[in-house]
Amino acid sequence: MIFGILPTVMIALLVNAGRTPSSVGYLLLVGIPLVGAAAVFLVRGLVEKDPEQAARRLHLSMALVAGADLVLLGGNALLRMGS
Repeated sequence: MIFGILPTVMIALLVNAGRTPSSVGYLLLVGIPLVGAAAVFLVRGLVEKDPEQAARRLHLSMALVAGADLVLLGGNALLRMGS
């Protein structure tokens, strides 16, 4: 979860400080719900009694965090290179 929250906060601080192109803020509209969904699946995976269901939910949580990182960090880099 750290790898999902940290880039989100980092991008939010950059957008708030005005050090990025304004379109980078739109990436937060996609990244924040992905991190939120990852947190929900993480908690559901940790409290699940069935090990297979728990593993499935934890893997989904990791995939959502990876997607959020790709959108936030990759999108930020691409938008900075383009401007």
